[in-house]
Amino acid sequence: MENSSSVSDILVLEELGHPESSTYAVFFTLLFVYIALLITNFGVLIIIIAEKSLHQPMYLLFCNLSVNDILGNTILLPHLLYDMASRNRLMFYNNCVTQVFFTHVYASASHTILVVMAIDRYVAICKPLRYNAIMTAKAVLVLSVSAWGFPVVFVGVLVGLSVRLSRCRSTIPNFYCDNASLFKLSCENVSINNIYGLFYSVLLLGSSMGTIAVTYISIAVTCWTKKSAELNSKAIQTCASHLVLYLILLLMGYLIIIMHRFPEERFIRKLLAVLIHIVPGHFNPIIYGLQTKHLKLKIWKIFRPKTTET
Repeated sequence: MENSSSVSDILVLEELGHPESSTYAVFFTLLFVYIALLITNFGVLIIIIAEKSLHQPMYLLFCNLSVNDILGNTILLPHLLYDMASRNRLMFYNNCVTQVFFTHVYASASHTILVVMAIDRYVAICKPLRYNAIMTAKAVLVLSVSAWGFPVVFVGVLVGLSVRLSRCRSTIPNFYCDNASLFKLSCENVSINNIYGLFYSVLLLGSSMGTIAVTYISIAVTCWTKKSAELNSKAIQTCASHLVLYLILLLMGYLIIIMHRFPEERFIRKLLAVLIHIVPGHFNPIIYGLQTKHLKLKIWKIFRPKTTET
């Protein structure tokens, strides 16, 4: 145990844990994945912003998801790549706190953004005649601010509870900074941190799963009772992609929880921690781009070779 008066502001992180012989392969794979993620997400954002026909609530709300994916991966991957290239596993304490905050905001916003997108789909399918009256520009703004505000406030409290603790260690037991690693730097009683962390996790998952379950049950009931082929087609086109994205998010989260039961598999757990960032970040624009008719047409129009009449 290190004396609190001599604890440095420079923290030491663990390595990713990959075999030494595969360092270059892992580095260039992650670099390619990060660049591809930036291209796809920025590409979707630019298309939606540039095309006035896509200035609809569904696409504008989806922009939040792309911004979140860019944020979540940028706070993790560049520093990880730098550590691998320089073999420097050091990080200033303040930078660690920043990474903790944005990493948890990213994870939380991944749920809250999909929740507000589910609300939009509920209004579109169950209340189509009132859709334009309900989903106004102000409503989209309120939903977007709520999707970001909820994580920022609750994560701010989460990180604040960890920052208040005095430190007696300077080694982060992970390859990046997360909240659990941050408060484990202290030798004080961290019961309040564990209780609040559990409370917030239950609140976030319970509210997101509950809201999405209620909206999709309502959508299914509406489609069943109205028996409209057009309505069913609209529901499948727009809701299927959203549901797939949410299931991918849940699957990645549950895999990490399951792997905590196998502490000896440290590299696999660390690998899953990376995948929970990059997998949704890649699938979100691809699935939405391919499954959403108007967005798919705009993307196809850009990349389709132009022909000239002879």
